[in-house]
Amino acid sequence: MSQDAIIDRLDRLIALIERAVPAPPANPDLEAADAFIWHPAPAGLQAVPHVNRVALSLLKGIDRNRDMIFENTERFANGLPANNALLWGARGMGKSSLIKAVHAEINRAAEGKPALKLIEIHREDIESLPALMSLVRPSPFRFIVFCDDLSFDGGDTSYKSLKAVLEGGIEGRPANVLFYATSNRRHLLPRDMMENERSTAINPSEAVEEKVSLSDRFGLWIGFHNCRQDAYLDMVNAYVAHYRLDVDAEYLRADALEWATTRGARSGRVAWQFVQDLAGRLGVRLEEV
Repeated sequence: MSQDAIIDRLDRLIALIERAVPAPPANPDLEAADAFIWHPAPAGLQAVPHVNRVALSLLKGIDRNRDMIFENTERFANGLPANNALLWGARGMGKSSLIKAVHAEINRAAEGKPALKLIEIHREDIESLPALMSLVRPSPFRFIVFCDDLSFDGGDTSYKSLKAVLEGGIEGRPANVLFYATSNRRHLLPRDMMENERSTAINPSEAVEEKVSLSDRFGLWIGFHNCRQDAYLDMVNAYVAHYRLDVDAEYLRADALEWATTRGARSGRVAWQFVQDLAGRLGVRLEEV
């Protein structure tokens, strides 16, 4: 075999190895933004200059939940002990909106202190969480790592990576990181998965404990429940006032209730969807004022 053929084969082999072995993540520019999205392949943080969120004052009907997550996050931003948080419960009640709004409010009131960083990790990338922790561990900033709509289905073992990062691993959670997650499930696992573990295990109680112990890693469990009619109308009125929509109060109330009835639900999401529809019918753009 000629020397040129050997070199060509070596070049192809090197290219295959480079594709199979990912490059170490580059040091991110954490000054670029206050919010980032984690991408595991290739590993890196994508800056998000403009976060899709609503003002904290517009989140109505969840006052106690708001205060709990705000106080926990504020303590963490000030270097004090704080807990990982699981926000679970009814759809559309502002779980993820609350996390993003609290992050913005704390940074707004920081008064020259280093900004608190928000990093979103997608559910399907949870297994790469240890790599993200290694990346941010030496940083002087403090981070909220946030996973929206977190849950695990049958046969999915990636929850073990999350357990190790939160409490159980040899390194544990970095001191400059908190983990916040939202889910429709209190224990992050479907009931049939837990019952299957119970029925097939040698010791059923131990199998269930293994699954439930994941949610135990969260020091704060904050439940969100379907809202009452008055709370739903408060949400609608807050949006209407914020965007200065000119509409008769009695008409607004009747129209908002009819909208909720056709949707079969009352929630913050339904209230926002109604206001978008109302503004469109009024010919008004929903711009910050």
